[in-house]
Amino acid sequence: MFVFTSKMKLLAGSLTLVGLVFLLIGFNTDYSSHAAEGHDGHAVAAHAEEAHAEEAHAVEAPAHEAPADEAHATMVVPEGVDVQEAHATEGAAEESHSEEAHVDAAHATEAATEEAPAADAHATEAHDAHAAAAHAEEGHGATHDLSANRPWAAFLVNSIFFLGIGIGTLFFLAIQYAAQVGWSAGLIRVFEAVSMFVGIPLLGILFLAVTGGMHMHHLWHWMAEGIMDPASANYDPIIAGKEAYLNVPFFTVRTLAYLVIWAGAAYLLRRNSMKEDALPKGQNMFFTQRKLAATFIVLYAVTSSTSAWDWVMSIDTHWFSTLFGWYTFAGMFVTAMTVLNLLVMYLRLNNHLPWINANHQHDLGKFMFAFSVFWTYLWFSQYMLIWYSNIPEEVTYYLPRFKGEYKPLFVMMVAMNFIFPILVLMSRDAKRIFGFIGLAAVFVLAGHWMDHYIMIMPGAVGYDYGFGFAELGGILFYAGLFLWVTLSQLAKAPLKLKNHPMLTESEHFHQ
Repeated sequence: MFVFTSKMKLLAGSLTLVGLVFLLIGFNTDYSSHAAEGHDGHAVAAHAEEAHAEEAHAVEAPAHEAPADEAHATMVVPEGVDVQEAHATEGAAEESHSEEAHVDAAHATEAATEEAPAADAHATEAHDAHAAAAHAEEGHGATHDLSANRPWAAFLVNSIFFLGIGIGTLFFLAIQYAAQVGWSAGLIRVFEAVSMFVGIPLLGILFLAVTGGMHMHHLWHWMAEGIMDPASANYDPIIAGKEAYLNVPFFTVRTLAYLVIWAGAAYLLRRNSMKEDALPKGQNMFFTQRKLAATFIVLYAVTSSTSAWDWVMSIDTHWFSTLFGWYTFAGMFVTAMTVLNLLVMYLRLNNHLPWINANHQHDLGKFMFAFSVFWTYLWFSQYMLIWYSNIPEEVTYYLPRFKGEYKPLFVMMVAMNFIFPILVLMSRDAKRIFGFIGLAAVFVLAGHWMDHYIMIMPGAVGYDYGFGFAELGGILFYAGLFLWVTLSQLAKAPLKLKNHPMLTESEHFHQ
């Protein structure tokens, strides 16, 4: 029987408390001062205004010269001067003035010809300035300071990352029942314990959805006031076209639905498993569990994609990808497989799973390795198709990530999620050695956290990103809660099921 020791309780509680303190510090930090340097948005706007001022001066200049020309239009004849002489004098003056006007016009034409490139340059610069300002403000509203989104975005990154551990494990647990898998029967209680964590990060995401609807932040800029109102200066016709799906009430209801379906499935599978232990020997609830698992898998097939669209893809509201749901699922699943590998290793090292051998660990390692490759396949497919088609609505997603300031993180993330797992876990023996599994786990977990960071931060905070109290606090906070929930669930029931029909097969599993 596993025991949730006081030392582990102290560790889990300390991580949660320290993480909460760091989160509070992060939410009370003014990130606008951090983002002030290195950004030329105000310089661009000032340059645009200067260009407009020069254009206005050029237009006003002839107006100031007009009175001098009008002075020649009226002639006063002094007394005692013959009118005919006056007219003759006036004619000669007009002729002389006409010649001078021709000369002035020639000089003016020549000057205008020489100054035309400079005027065109100013006009081009002004146009470029307006384009840059419009691109910077696209979809976010001119009045929103993106740097203020940073602690909220950091909390969303960690919520999605840790949600992947819970929901990936829950999906894997359901697969064991639906496919009638035998080798993993001895690990069911471990899967159940981890899947019970799924509701915690879902509550965190629900909190973000509600606060976003209250305009406490603008992670999802389609929630901005007036963005779907044609009479508003903040109106965006593309986002307004998605109003039937992207609206705060429906968004919140969908998040609640994910919480009910996912956390409800985890609870029911766990409850039935506990009931099965209390049945007389020879009786089980396997087919009840199988029906429940199959139902959940069907629902998860839909909600896994819609949740990715809601929480992550809608941050970049103008952008879309038909592969995004699969891509997000693959990242969550490999994260869950990595954590399960580490947890099983910990339990085996402390002699809590004597019926589990290196063959079981090998299979978990194979899932970890295989889905790292599958994630890379989806990543490459999404990137390659968007790069090849070169459609403006699609390539905008990759411009800041692969061409902008996020490029070093982007390249490092791909290497950590693909190259390092391949090098470490390629051989059969490596999947059975704790040291190699642990080394690969470090790369995979760090890489997929970075993957979620890169998916969320560019659209939520632009280039006002960083790593500080908010980011670290979210990691520690959720890590502490994960340890507390998982270890406490492991301690509530025997780690070995009593009446599972495939337990004997699991105990004698070899390959």
